[in-house]
Amino acid sequence: MKLKRNLIADIIQWDVESWSPILNYWEKEINWNDVKTSLELGAREGGLSLWLALKGKEVICSDLKNTEASAKTLHQKYNVGSMINYQDIDATNIPYENYFDLIIFKSVIGGIGMNNNIGAQKKVFEEIHKALKPGGKLLFAENLAASPIHQFFRKLFNKWGDYWRYISLEEIKGLLQDFLSFKFKTTGVFSTFGRTEKQRSVIARFDKYIANNLLPHKWRYIIYGIAKK
Repeated sequence: MKLKRNLIADIIQWDVESWSPILNYWEKEINWNDVKTSLELGAREGGLSLWLALKGKEVICSDLKNTEASAKTLHQKYNVGSMINYQDIDATNIPYENYFDLIIFKSVIGGIGMNNNIGAQKKVFEEIHKALKPGGKLLFAENLAASPIHQFFRKLFNKWGDYWRYISLEEIKGLLQDFLSFKFKTTGVFSTFGRTEKQRSVIARFDKYIANNLLPHKWRYIIYGIAKK
């Protein structure tokens, strides 16, 4: 289904122009008739749960704490509350096994790995693998470490820049090693430096048509893809 611009903004929340291609990619790569049980991890405002609910999928919307209080307002706005169950779930300790057809997350691994805790990041992927049914799919989108320039300015401008552990392009293959198969794409170079959403939107178009084609993959700051159990 083609999504309206305001709806995409509610689903993606931040740096919308750069992150929104993940939705088109996932839309085309999944047989949605096979999805009966789904889980969003690290939901915050619950944008991805909204996306799944609008596709007619029942979904557990989860975050570490206060999930319902944080996400329910957005879901009520689109009248999809009946499709969503709220649960507080620690992504390093998911209380399900061989249960979900689909698990989805966006931009959560860096925070879980705060203060260089790569062990916690590995644990998330182990728990996701455990919670998926055989043949189940993980849809993931995450911030990459990207270039030294990105790393410098994150520490300079973002309060979480000193403790957030951004994964590298090389690390993602190790984190997904338990899965039967996986594939991913990367995007975004300069958009993240925009100070307002309008600035990021303009710069994202430069990234899409120029920077993504001229600069190496390791300079890109967004990775998104699909892994199959």
